Amino acid sequence: MLKAFSQYFSLHVLQRIGLDFLLFVVTVVALAVLRADDHGVELVGLFPSAFGFASVMIIANFAFGLYRPVDEDNPRTAFARFVLSALFCLPTAYGTMLLLPWQGFASLAMRLQVLVLVLPVLLLRMLINRSQASSLFAPRILIVGTGEEALEAESILMRPEQGKVGVQGFFPISDCGEQLVDAEKTVSGSSLVDVVKKLEIDIIIVAIRELRGRALPLRDLFDCKLAGVRILDWPSFHERVRRQVRLDSLRASWLIFGEGFQQPLARMFFKRVFDLAIAFSLFILVSPVMVLAAFMIVFGDHGSVFYRQERVGLGGQVFRVIRFRCKRIGGSDAEASDEVTAAGDAFSRAGRIIHGLRVDRLPQLLNVLRGEMSLVGPRPERPSFVDRLAQEIPFYGVRHCVKPGMTGWARVQCQNDDDSIPAAIQKLQYELYYVKNHSLVLDMLVLLETVHVVLIGKRAR
Repeated sequence: MLKAFSQYFSLHVLQRIGLDFLLFVVTVVALAVLRADDHGVELVGLFPSAFGFASVMIIANFAFGLYRPVDEDNPRTAFARFVLSALFCLPTAYGTMLLLPWQGFASLAMRLQVLVLVLPVLLLRMLINRSQASSLFAPRILIVGTGEEALEAESILMRPEQGKVGVQGFFPISDCGEQLVDAEKTVSGSSLVDVVKKLEIDIIIVAIRELRGRALPLRDLFDCKLAGVRILDWPSFHERVRRQVRLDSLRASWLIFGEGFQQPLARMFFKRVFDLAIAFSLFILVSPVMVLAAFMIVFGDHGSVFYRQERVGLGGQVFRVIRFRCKRIGGSDAEASDEVTAAGDAFSRAGRIIHGLRVDRLPQLLNVLRGEMSLVGPRPERPSFVDRLAQEIPFYGVRHCVKPGMTGWARVQCQNDDDSIPAAIQKLQYELYYVKNHSLVLDMLVLLETVHVVLIGKRAR
């Protein structure tokens, strides 16, 4: 993982993005040079436009999930993903070429040639993502521990999105409890330092949930750190790799003395400016869709267009969130109350379409413009639900130190609307990661992941 702008990025993903960016730039420059007349091409003016074109295409590919593994997809789903991305990327590519300042060397023929080459690039990206090739410069990892946490760490590291990082083995600890790792995977030596030198380890993961009372080789770990080896404890491992803050290993002292969980005024100011600019632009862009949805509700069910619910916002303050009404008039009216929606609350004919396309949440842009919500943040919950969870889940109130959002890190990572305690804990772990590490870069990543979730209809990772 590479840390930049207070965020952790997978080297595996960054390599794919870099390869595509270089491919797009080289394609555009090569075509411009090949189609140049006798006077040649002014490369000084060409490269900025080529970089701009490549950047737009990378953002579009990212939004359609082309940089995450799709090995779990069946061939039909993978082909549908390719067709959908092509239908969006081709007009985007052509529009980008019309807007960028090419200074005369992007003729119509060249633009058409670039469009023809975009399709093979998209297809190549899909085929590569279906493989699980190892990353270049993959770090060599040693896991300290042989218990349940060690097996979990290995399972996480071997997922496709990690690019098959090199787990070299497990270093047993005498006071580590039951040994669940196969004996042939464990490594032994006179000391941890010797094992690290022999295997040329880059990262050590201490896969032990509770460190107190454990016979850890602290001196050896310190010597390894001085030698340049990165040491990750169990909470740090999940934060960097899973991008979540685990509740089962969270301590109040870690919240107080650790990095993150800061709300500087400059950050809040720029986040507010970002929210206003994007929300106002989106409101103008989607206003025709909102007007159409309102007409569908009025003429389809002859009832009120909007409904409002009390939700808990920044600092525990209660506000009323605005959404399009999707349920039939005369039902249990769960939308107008603070009760959990019941299975018998049937959607109206128009509401089923509006809810399925996630158009019912668009009026929340008004909450963002009024400052009650943000574009990105924890999910706004009902007061009764918050009171119950705050009593049963530790640190639940931490999520209220930032504004709730129309979308969020937890929403794109776990598409689970279950109101059970285990589901709430899972979502809270992602929300705590956002509260600890939130930045404009993370907000933009969440918005791009949201586009993928809405268009593809699958959970982002």
